[in-house]
Amino acid sequence: MTSHLSRRTVLTATAATTATLALGTAAASQAHAVPTLPDGTSKDKVLVIGMDGLRHDRIDAANAPHLKAMMSEGTYGTSLLYASPMAATSSGPGWSTISTGVWPDKHGVKDNTFAGKNYGTYPGFLARLAQVRPALSTYAAVDWKPLDAQGTVTPGADAKLVLDGDADGYTAHDATIAGEAEAIIRDQNPDVMFVYFGQSDIVGHNLGAGSQAYLDQIAVQDAYVGRLRAAIEARSGYATERWTVIVATDHGHKDAGGHGGSTIEERRTFVLATGPGIAASARPTDTRLVDVVPTVLGQLGITVDPAWGLDGKPIQERSTDPFEALRPSLTGRVDETGIPAGVLGFTHTAPGGWSVINNAMGTGGMTEWRGWAFATDEFWSRTQRDQWRELNVRARGVFAVADSDEWADKNFSGTYDSTLVTPAYDVTGKTEVRLDFTTLYRQEGSQTAQILVSFNGNAPTVVKSYTSDVVSQPQSVTVAVPAGASSVNFRFRYTGSNNWYWVIDGVRISQS
Repeated sequence: MTSHLSRRTVLTATAATTATLALGTAAASQAHAVPTLPDGTSKDKVLVIGMDGLRHDRIDAANAPHLKAMMSEGTYGTSLLYASPMAATSSGPGWSTISTGVWPDKHGVKDNTFAGKNYGTYPGFLARLAQVRPALSTYAAVDWKPLDAQGTVTPGADAKLVLDGDADGYTAHDATIAGEAEAIIRDQNPDVMFVYFGQSDIVGHNLGAGSQAYLDQIAVQDAYVGRLRAAIEARSGYATERWTVIVATDHGHKDAGGHGGSTIEERRTFVLATGPGIAASARPTDTRLVDVVPTVLGQLGITVDPAWGLDGKPIQERSTDPFEALRPSLTGRVDETGIPAGVLGFTHTAPGGWSVINNAMGTGGMTEWRGWAFATDEFWSRTQRDQWRELNVRARGVFAVADSDEWADKNFSGTYDSTLVTPAYDVTGKTEVRLDFTTLYRQEGSQTAQILVSFNGNAPTVVKSYTSDVVSQPQSVTVAVPAGASSVNFRFRYTGSNNWYWVIDGVRISQS
């Protein structure tokens, strides 16, 4: 969130909340009547726990046995957020991304004003469930009111707890939420729940993510996780139920406190999940924050309709992108100075069957970016902030990048001219071949970006050129197969001279 300090000056405590503060943690769940939910109808059940501003790299240093147990029992994927101009690393965009399963260029929330929100087209997952599986018993509890008032999370819930801000902090609110959620799990039969804890963000703002107080707060929220998991396991019907528990955060925090900008620390997010079919001790490198909603739907046995336009995938589903195989080949920096030495994130080794043609490539320049390279988000986006590299949200894991801007940061001669070549694919008897991929392209000056096709090893011809920005979008090129052709390959040629860059990921080739 932009600032909980300023938030407290405009939100006032309700009478029930004031009573809760007086009662303290032990009696928090008794401060008001727990709502009665409709009786659940599903043996597949999902609990989503949102922890505001929880920087995942601080969990290791905290006393957090329950989160660490979930990491051992389930799948834990970390990733980086967008930054401006797509959206600020603030709670409005972050929770909108988690709740809708799409990036800010679709759900429309760029900051905490919520201006431009597009929840009508991309509703939160509880609202989606109310549409497609209305018999499910659903519940939401939040203490940041925009998550309710703006329609981000709570619409569609059969019952909800929404608490106001106050001048004394939010610890008691987290306790109230934990207490009520625990009571509902223990005494009722919910199917899907969203439970929000906000004190981690408050402590992050006030004392910084580098503080002991921040670690202490992680421990407090970890204990809430433990209580909720214990309540699940104590249910009389637990043996025949299939529970999934998901924990996620909306953004990170600076060591000194604060977020909204483009530093790596502010962009850190994670998705942690345990449940049926979710691998134990898995540490995927292709997880993104938009994966929460597809995971919820998948665990409930709901098939995603392509018309919904979701950007995520279930957390247990691995990317089949050819570049992912390069993960063991990644090395550390060579000429770059802004990337920590321990970050392994680039290679010039192409995947099997792929190649890079650099015979027209200039000399010198930054070693990492001399011709097409294969890199990770953490490595590449650290090269230079606020040049839109943070907008590469639809790439996952390892991707291909041609970056003449970074290459030119060291003495060089000639022009950046590099071509990435796919393997040859069989098209015998086919009438069309289709190339699908995701791209981030930033145009400047006389640089060129071309896709070329070659059949049977003949001279390649241009089938698509880019002359304007494409901000992390899926792309498709369909080409007719000439009579008698038996093989095809595609080429991505980028030229420039201290211009911008071109990213390619998720390459798929199909024939018909």
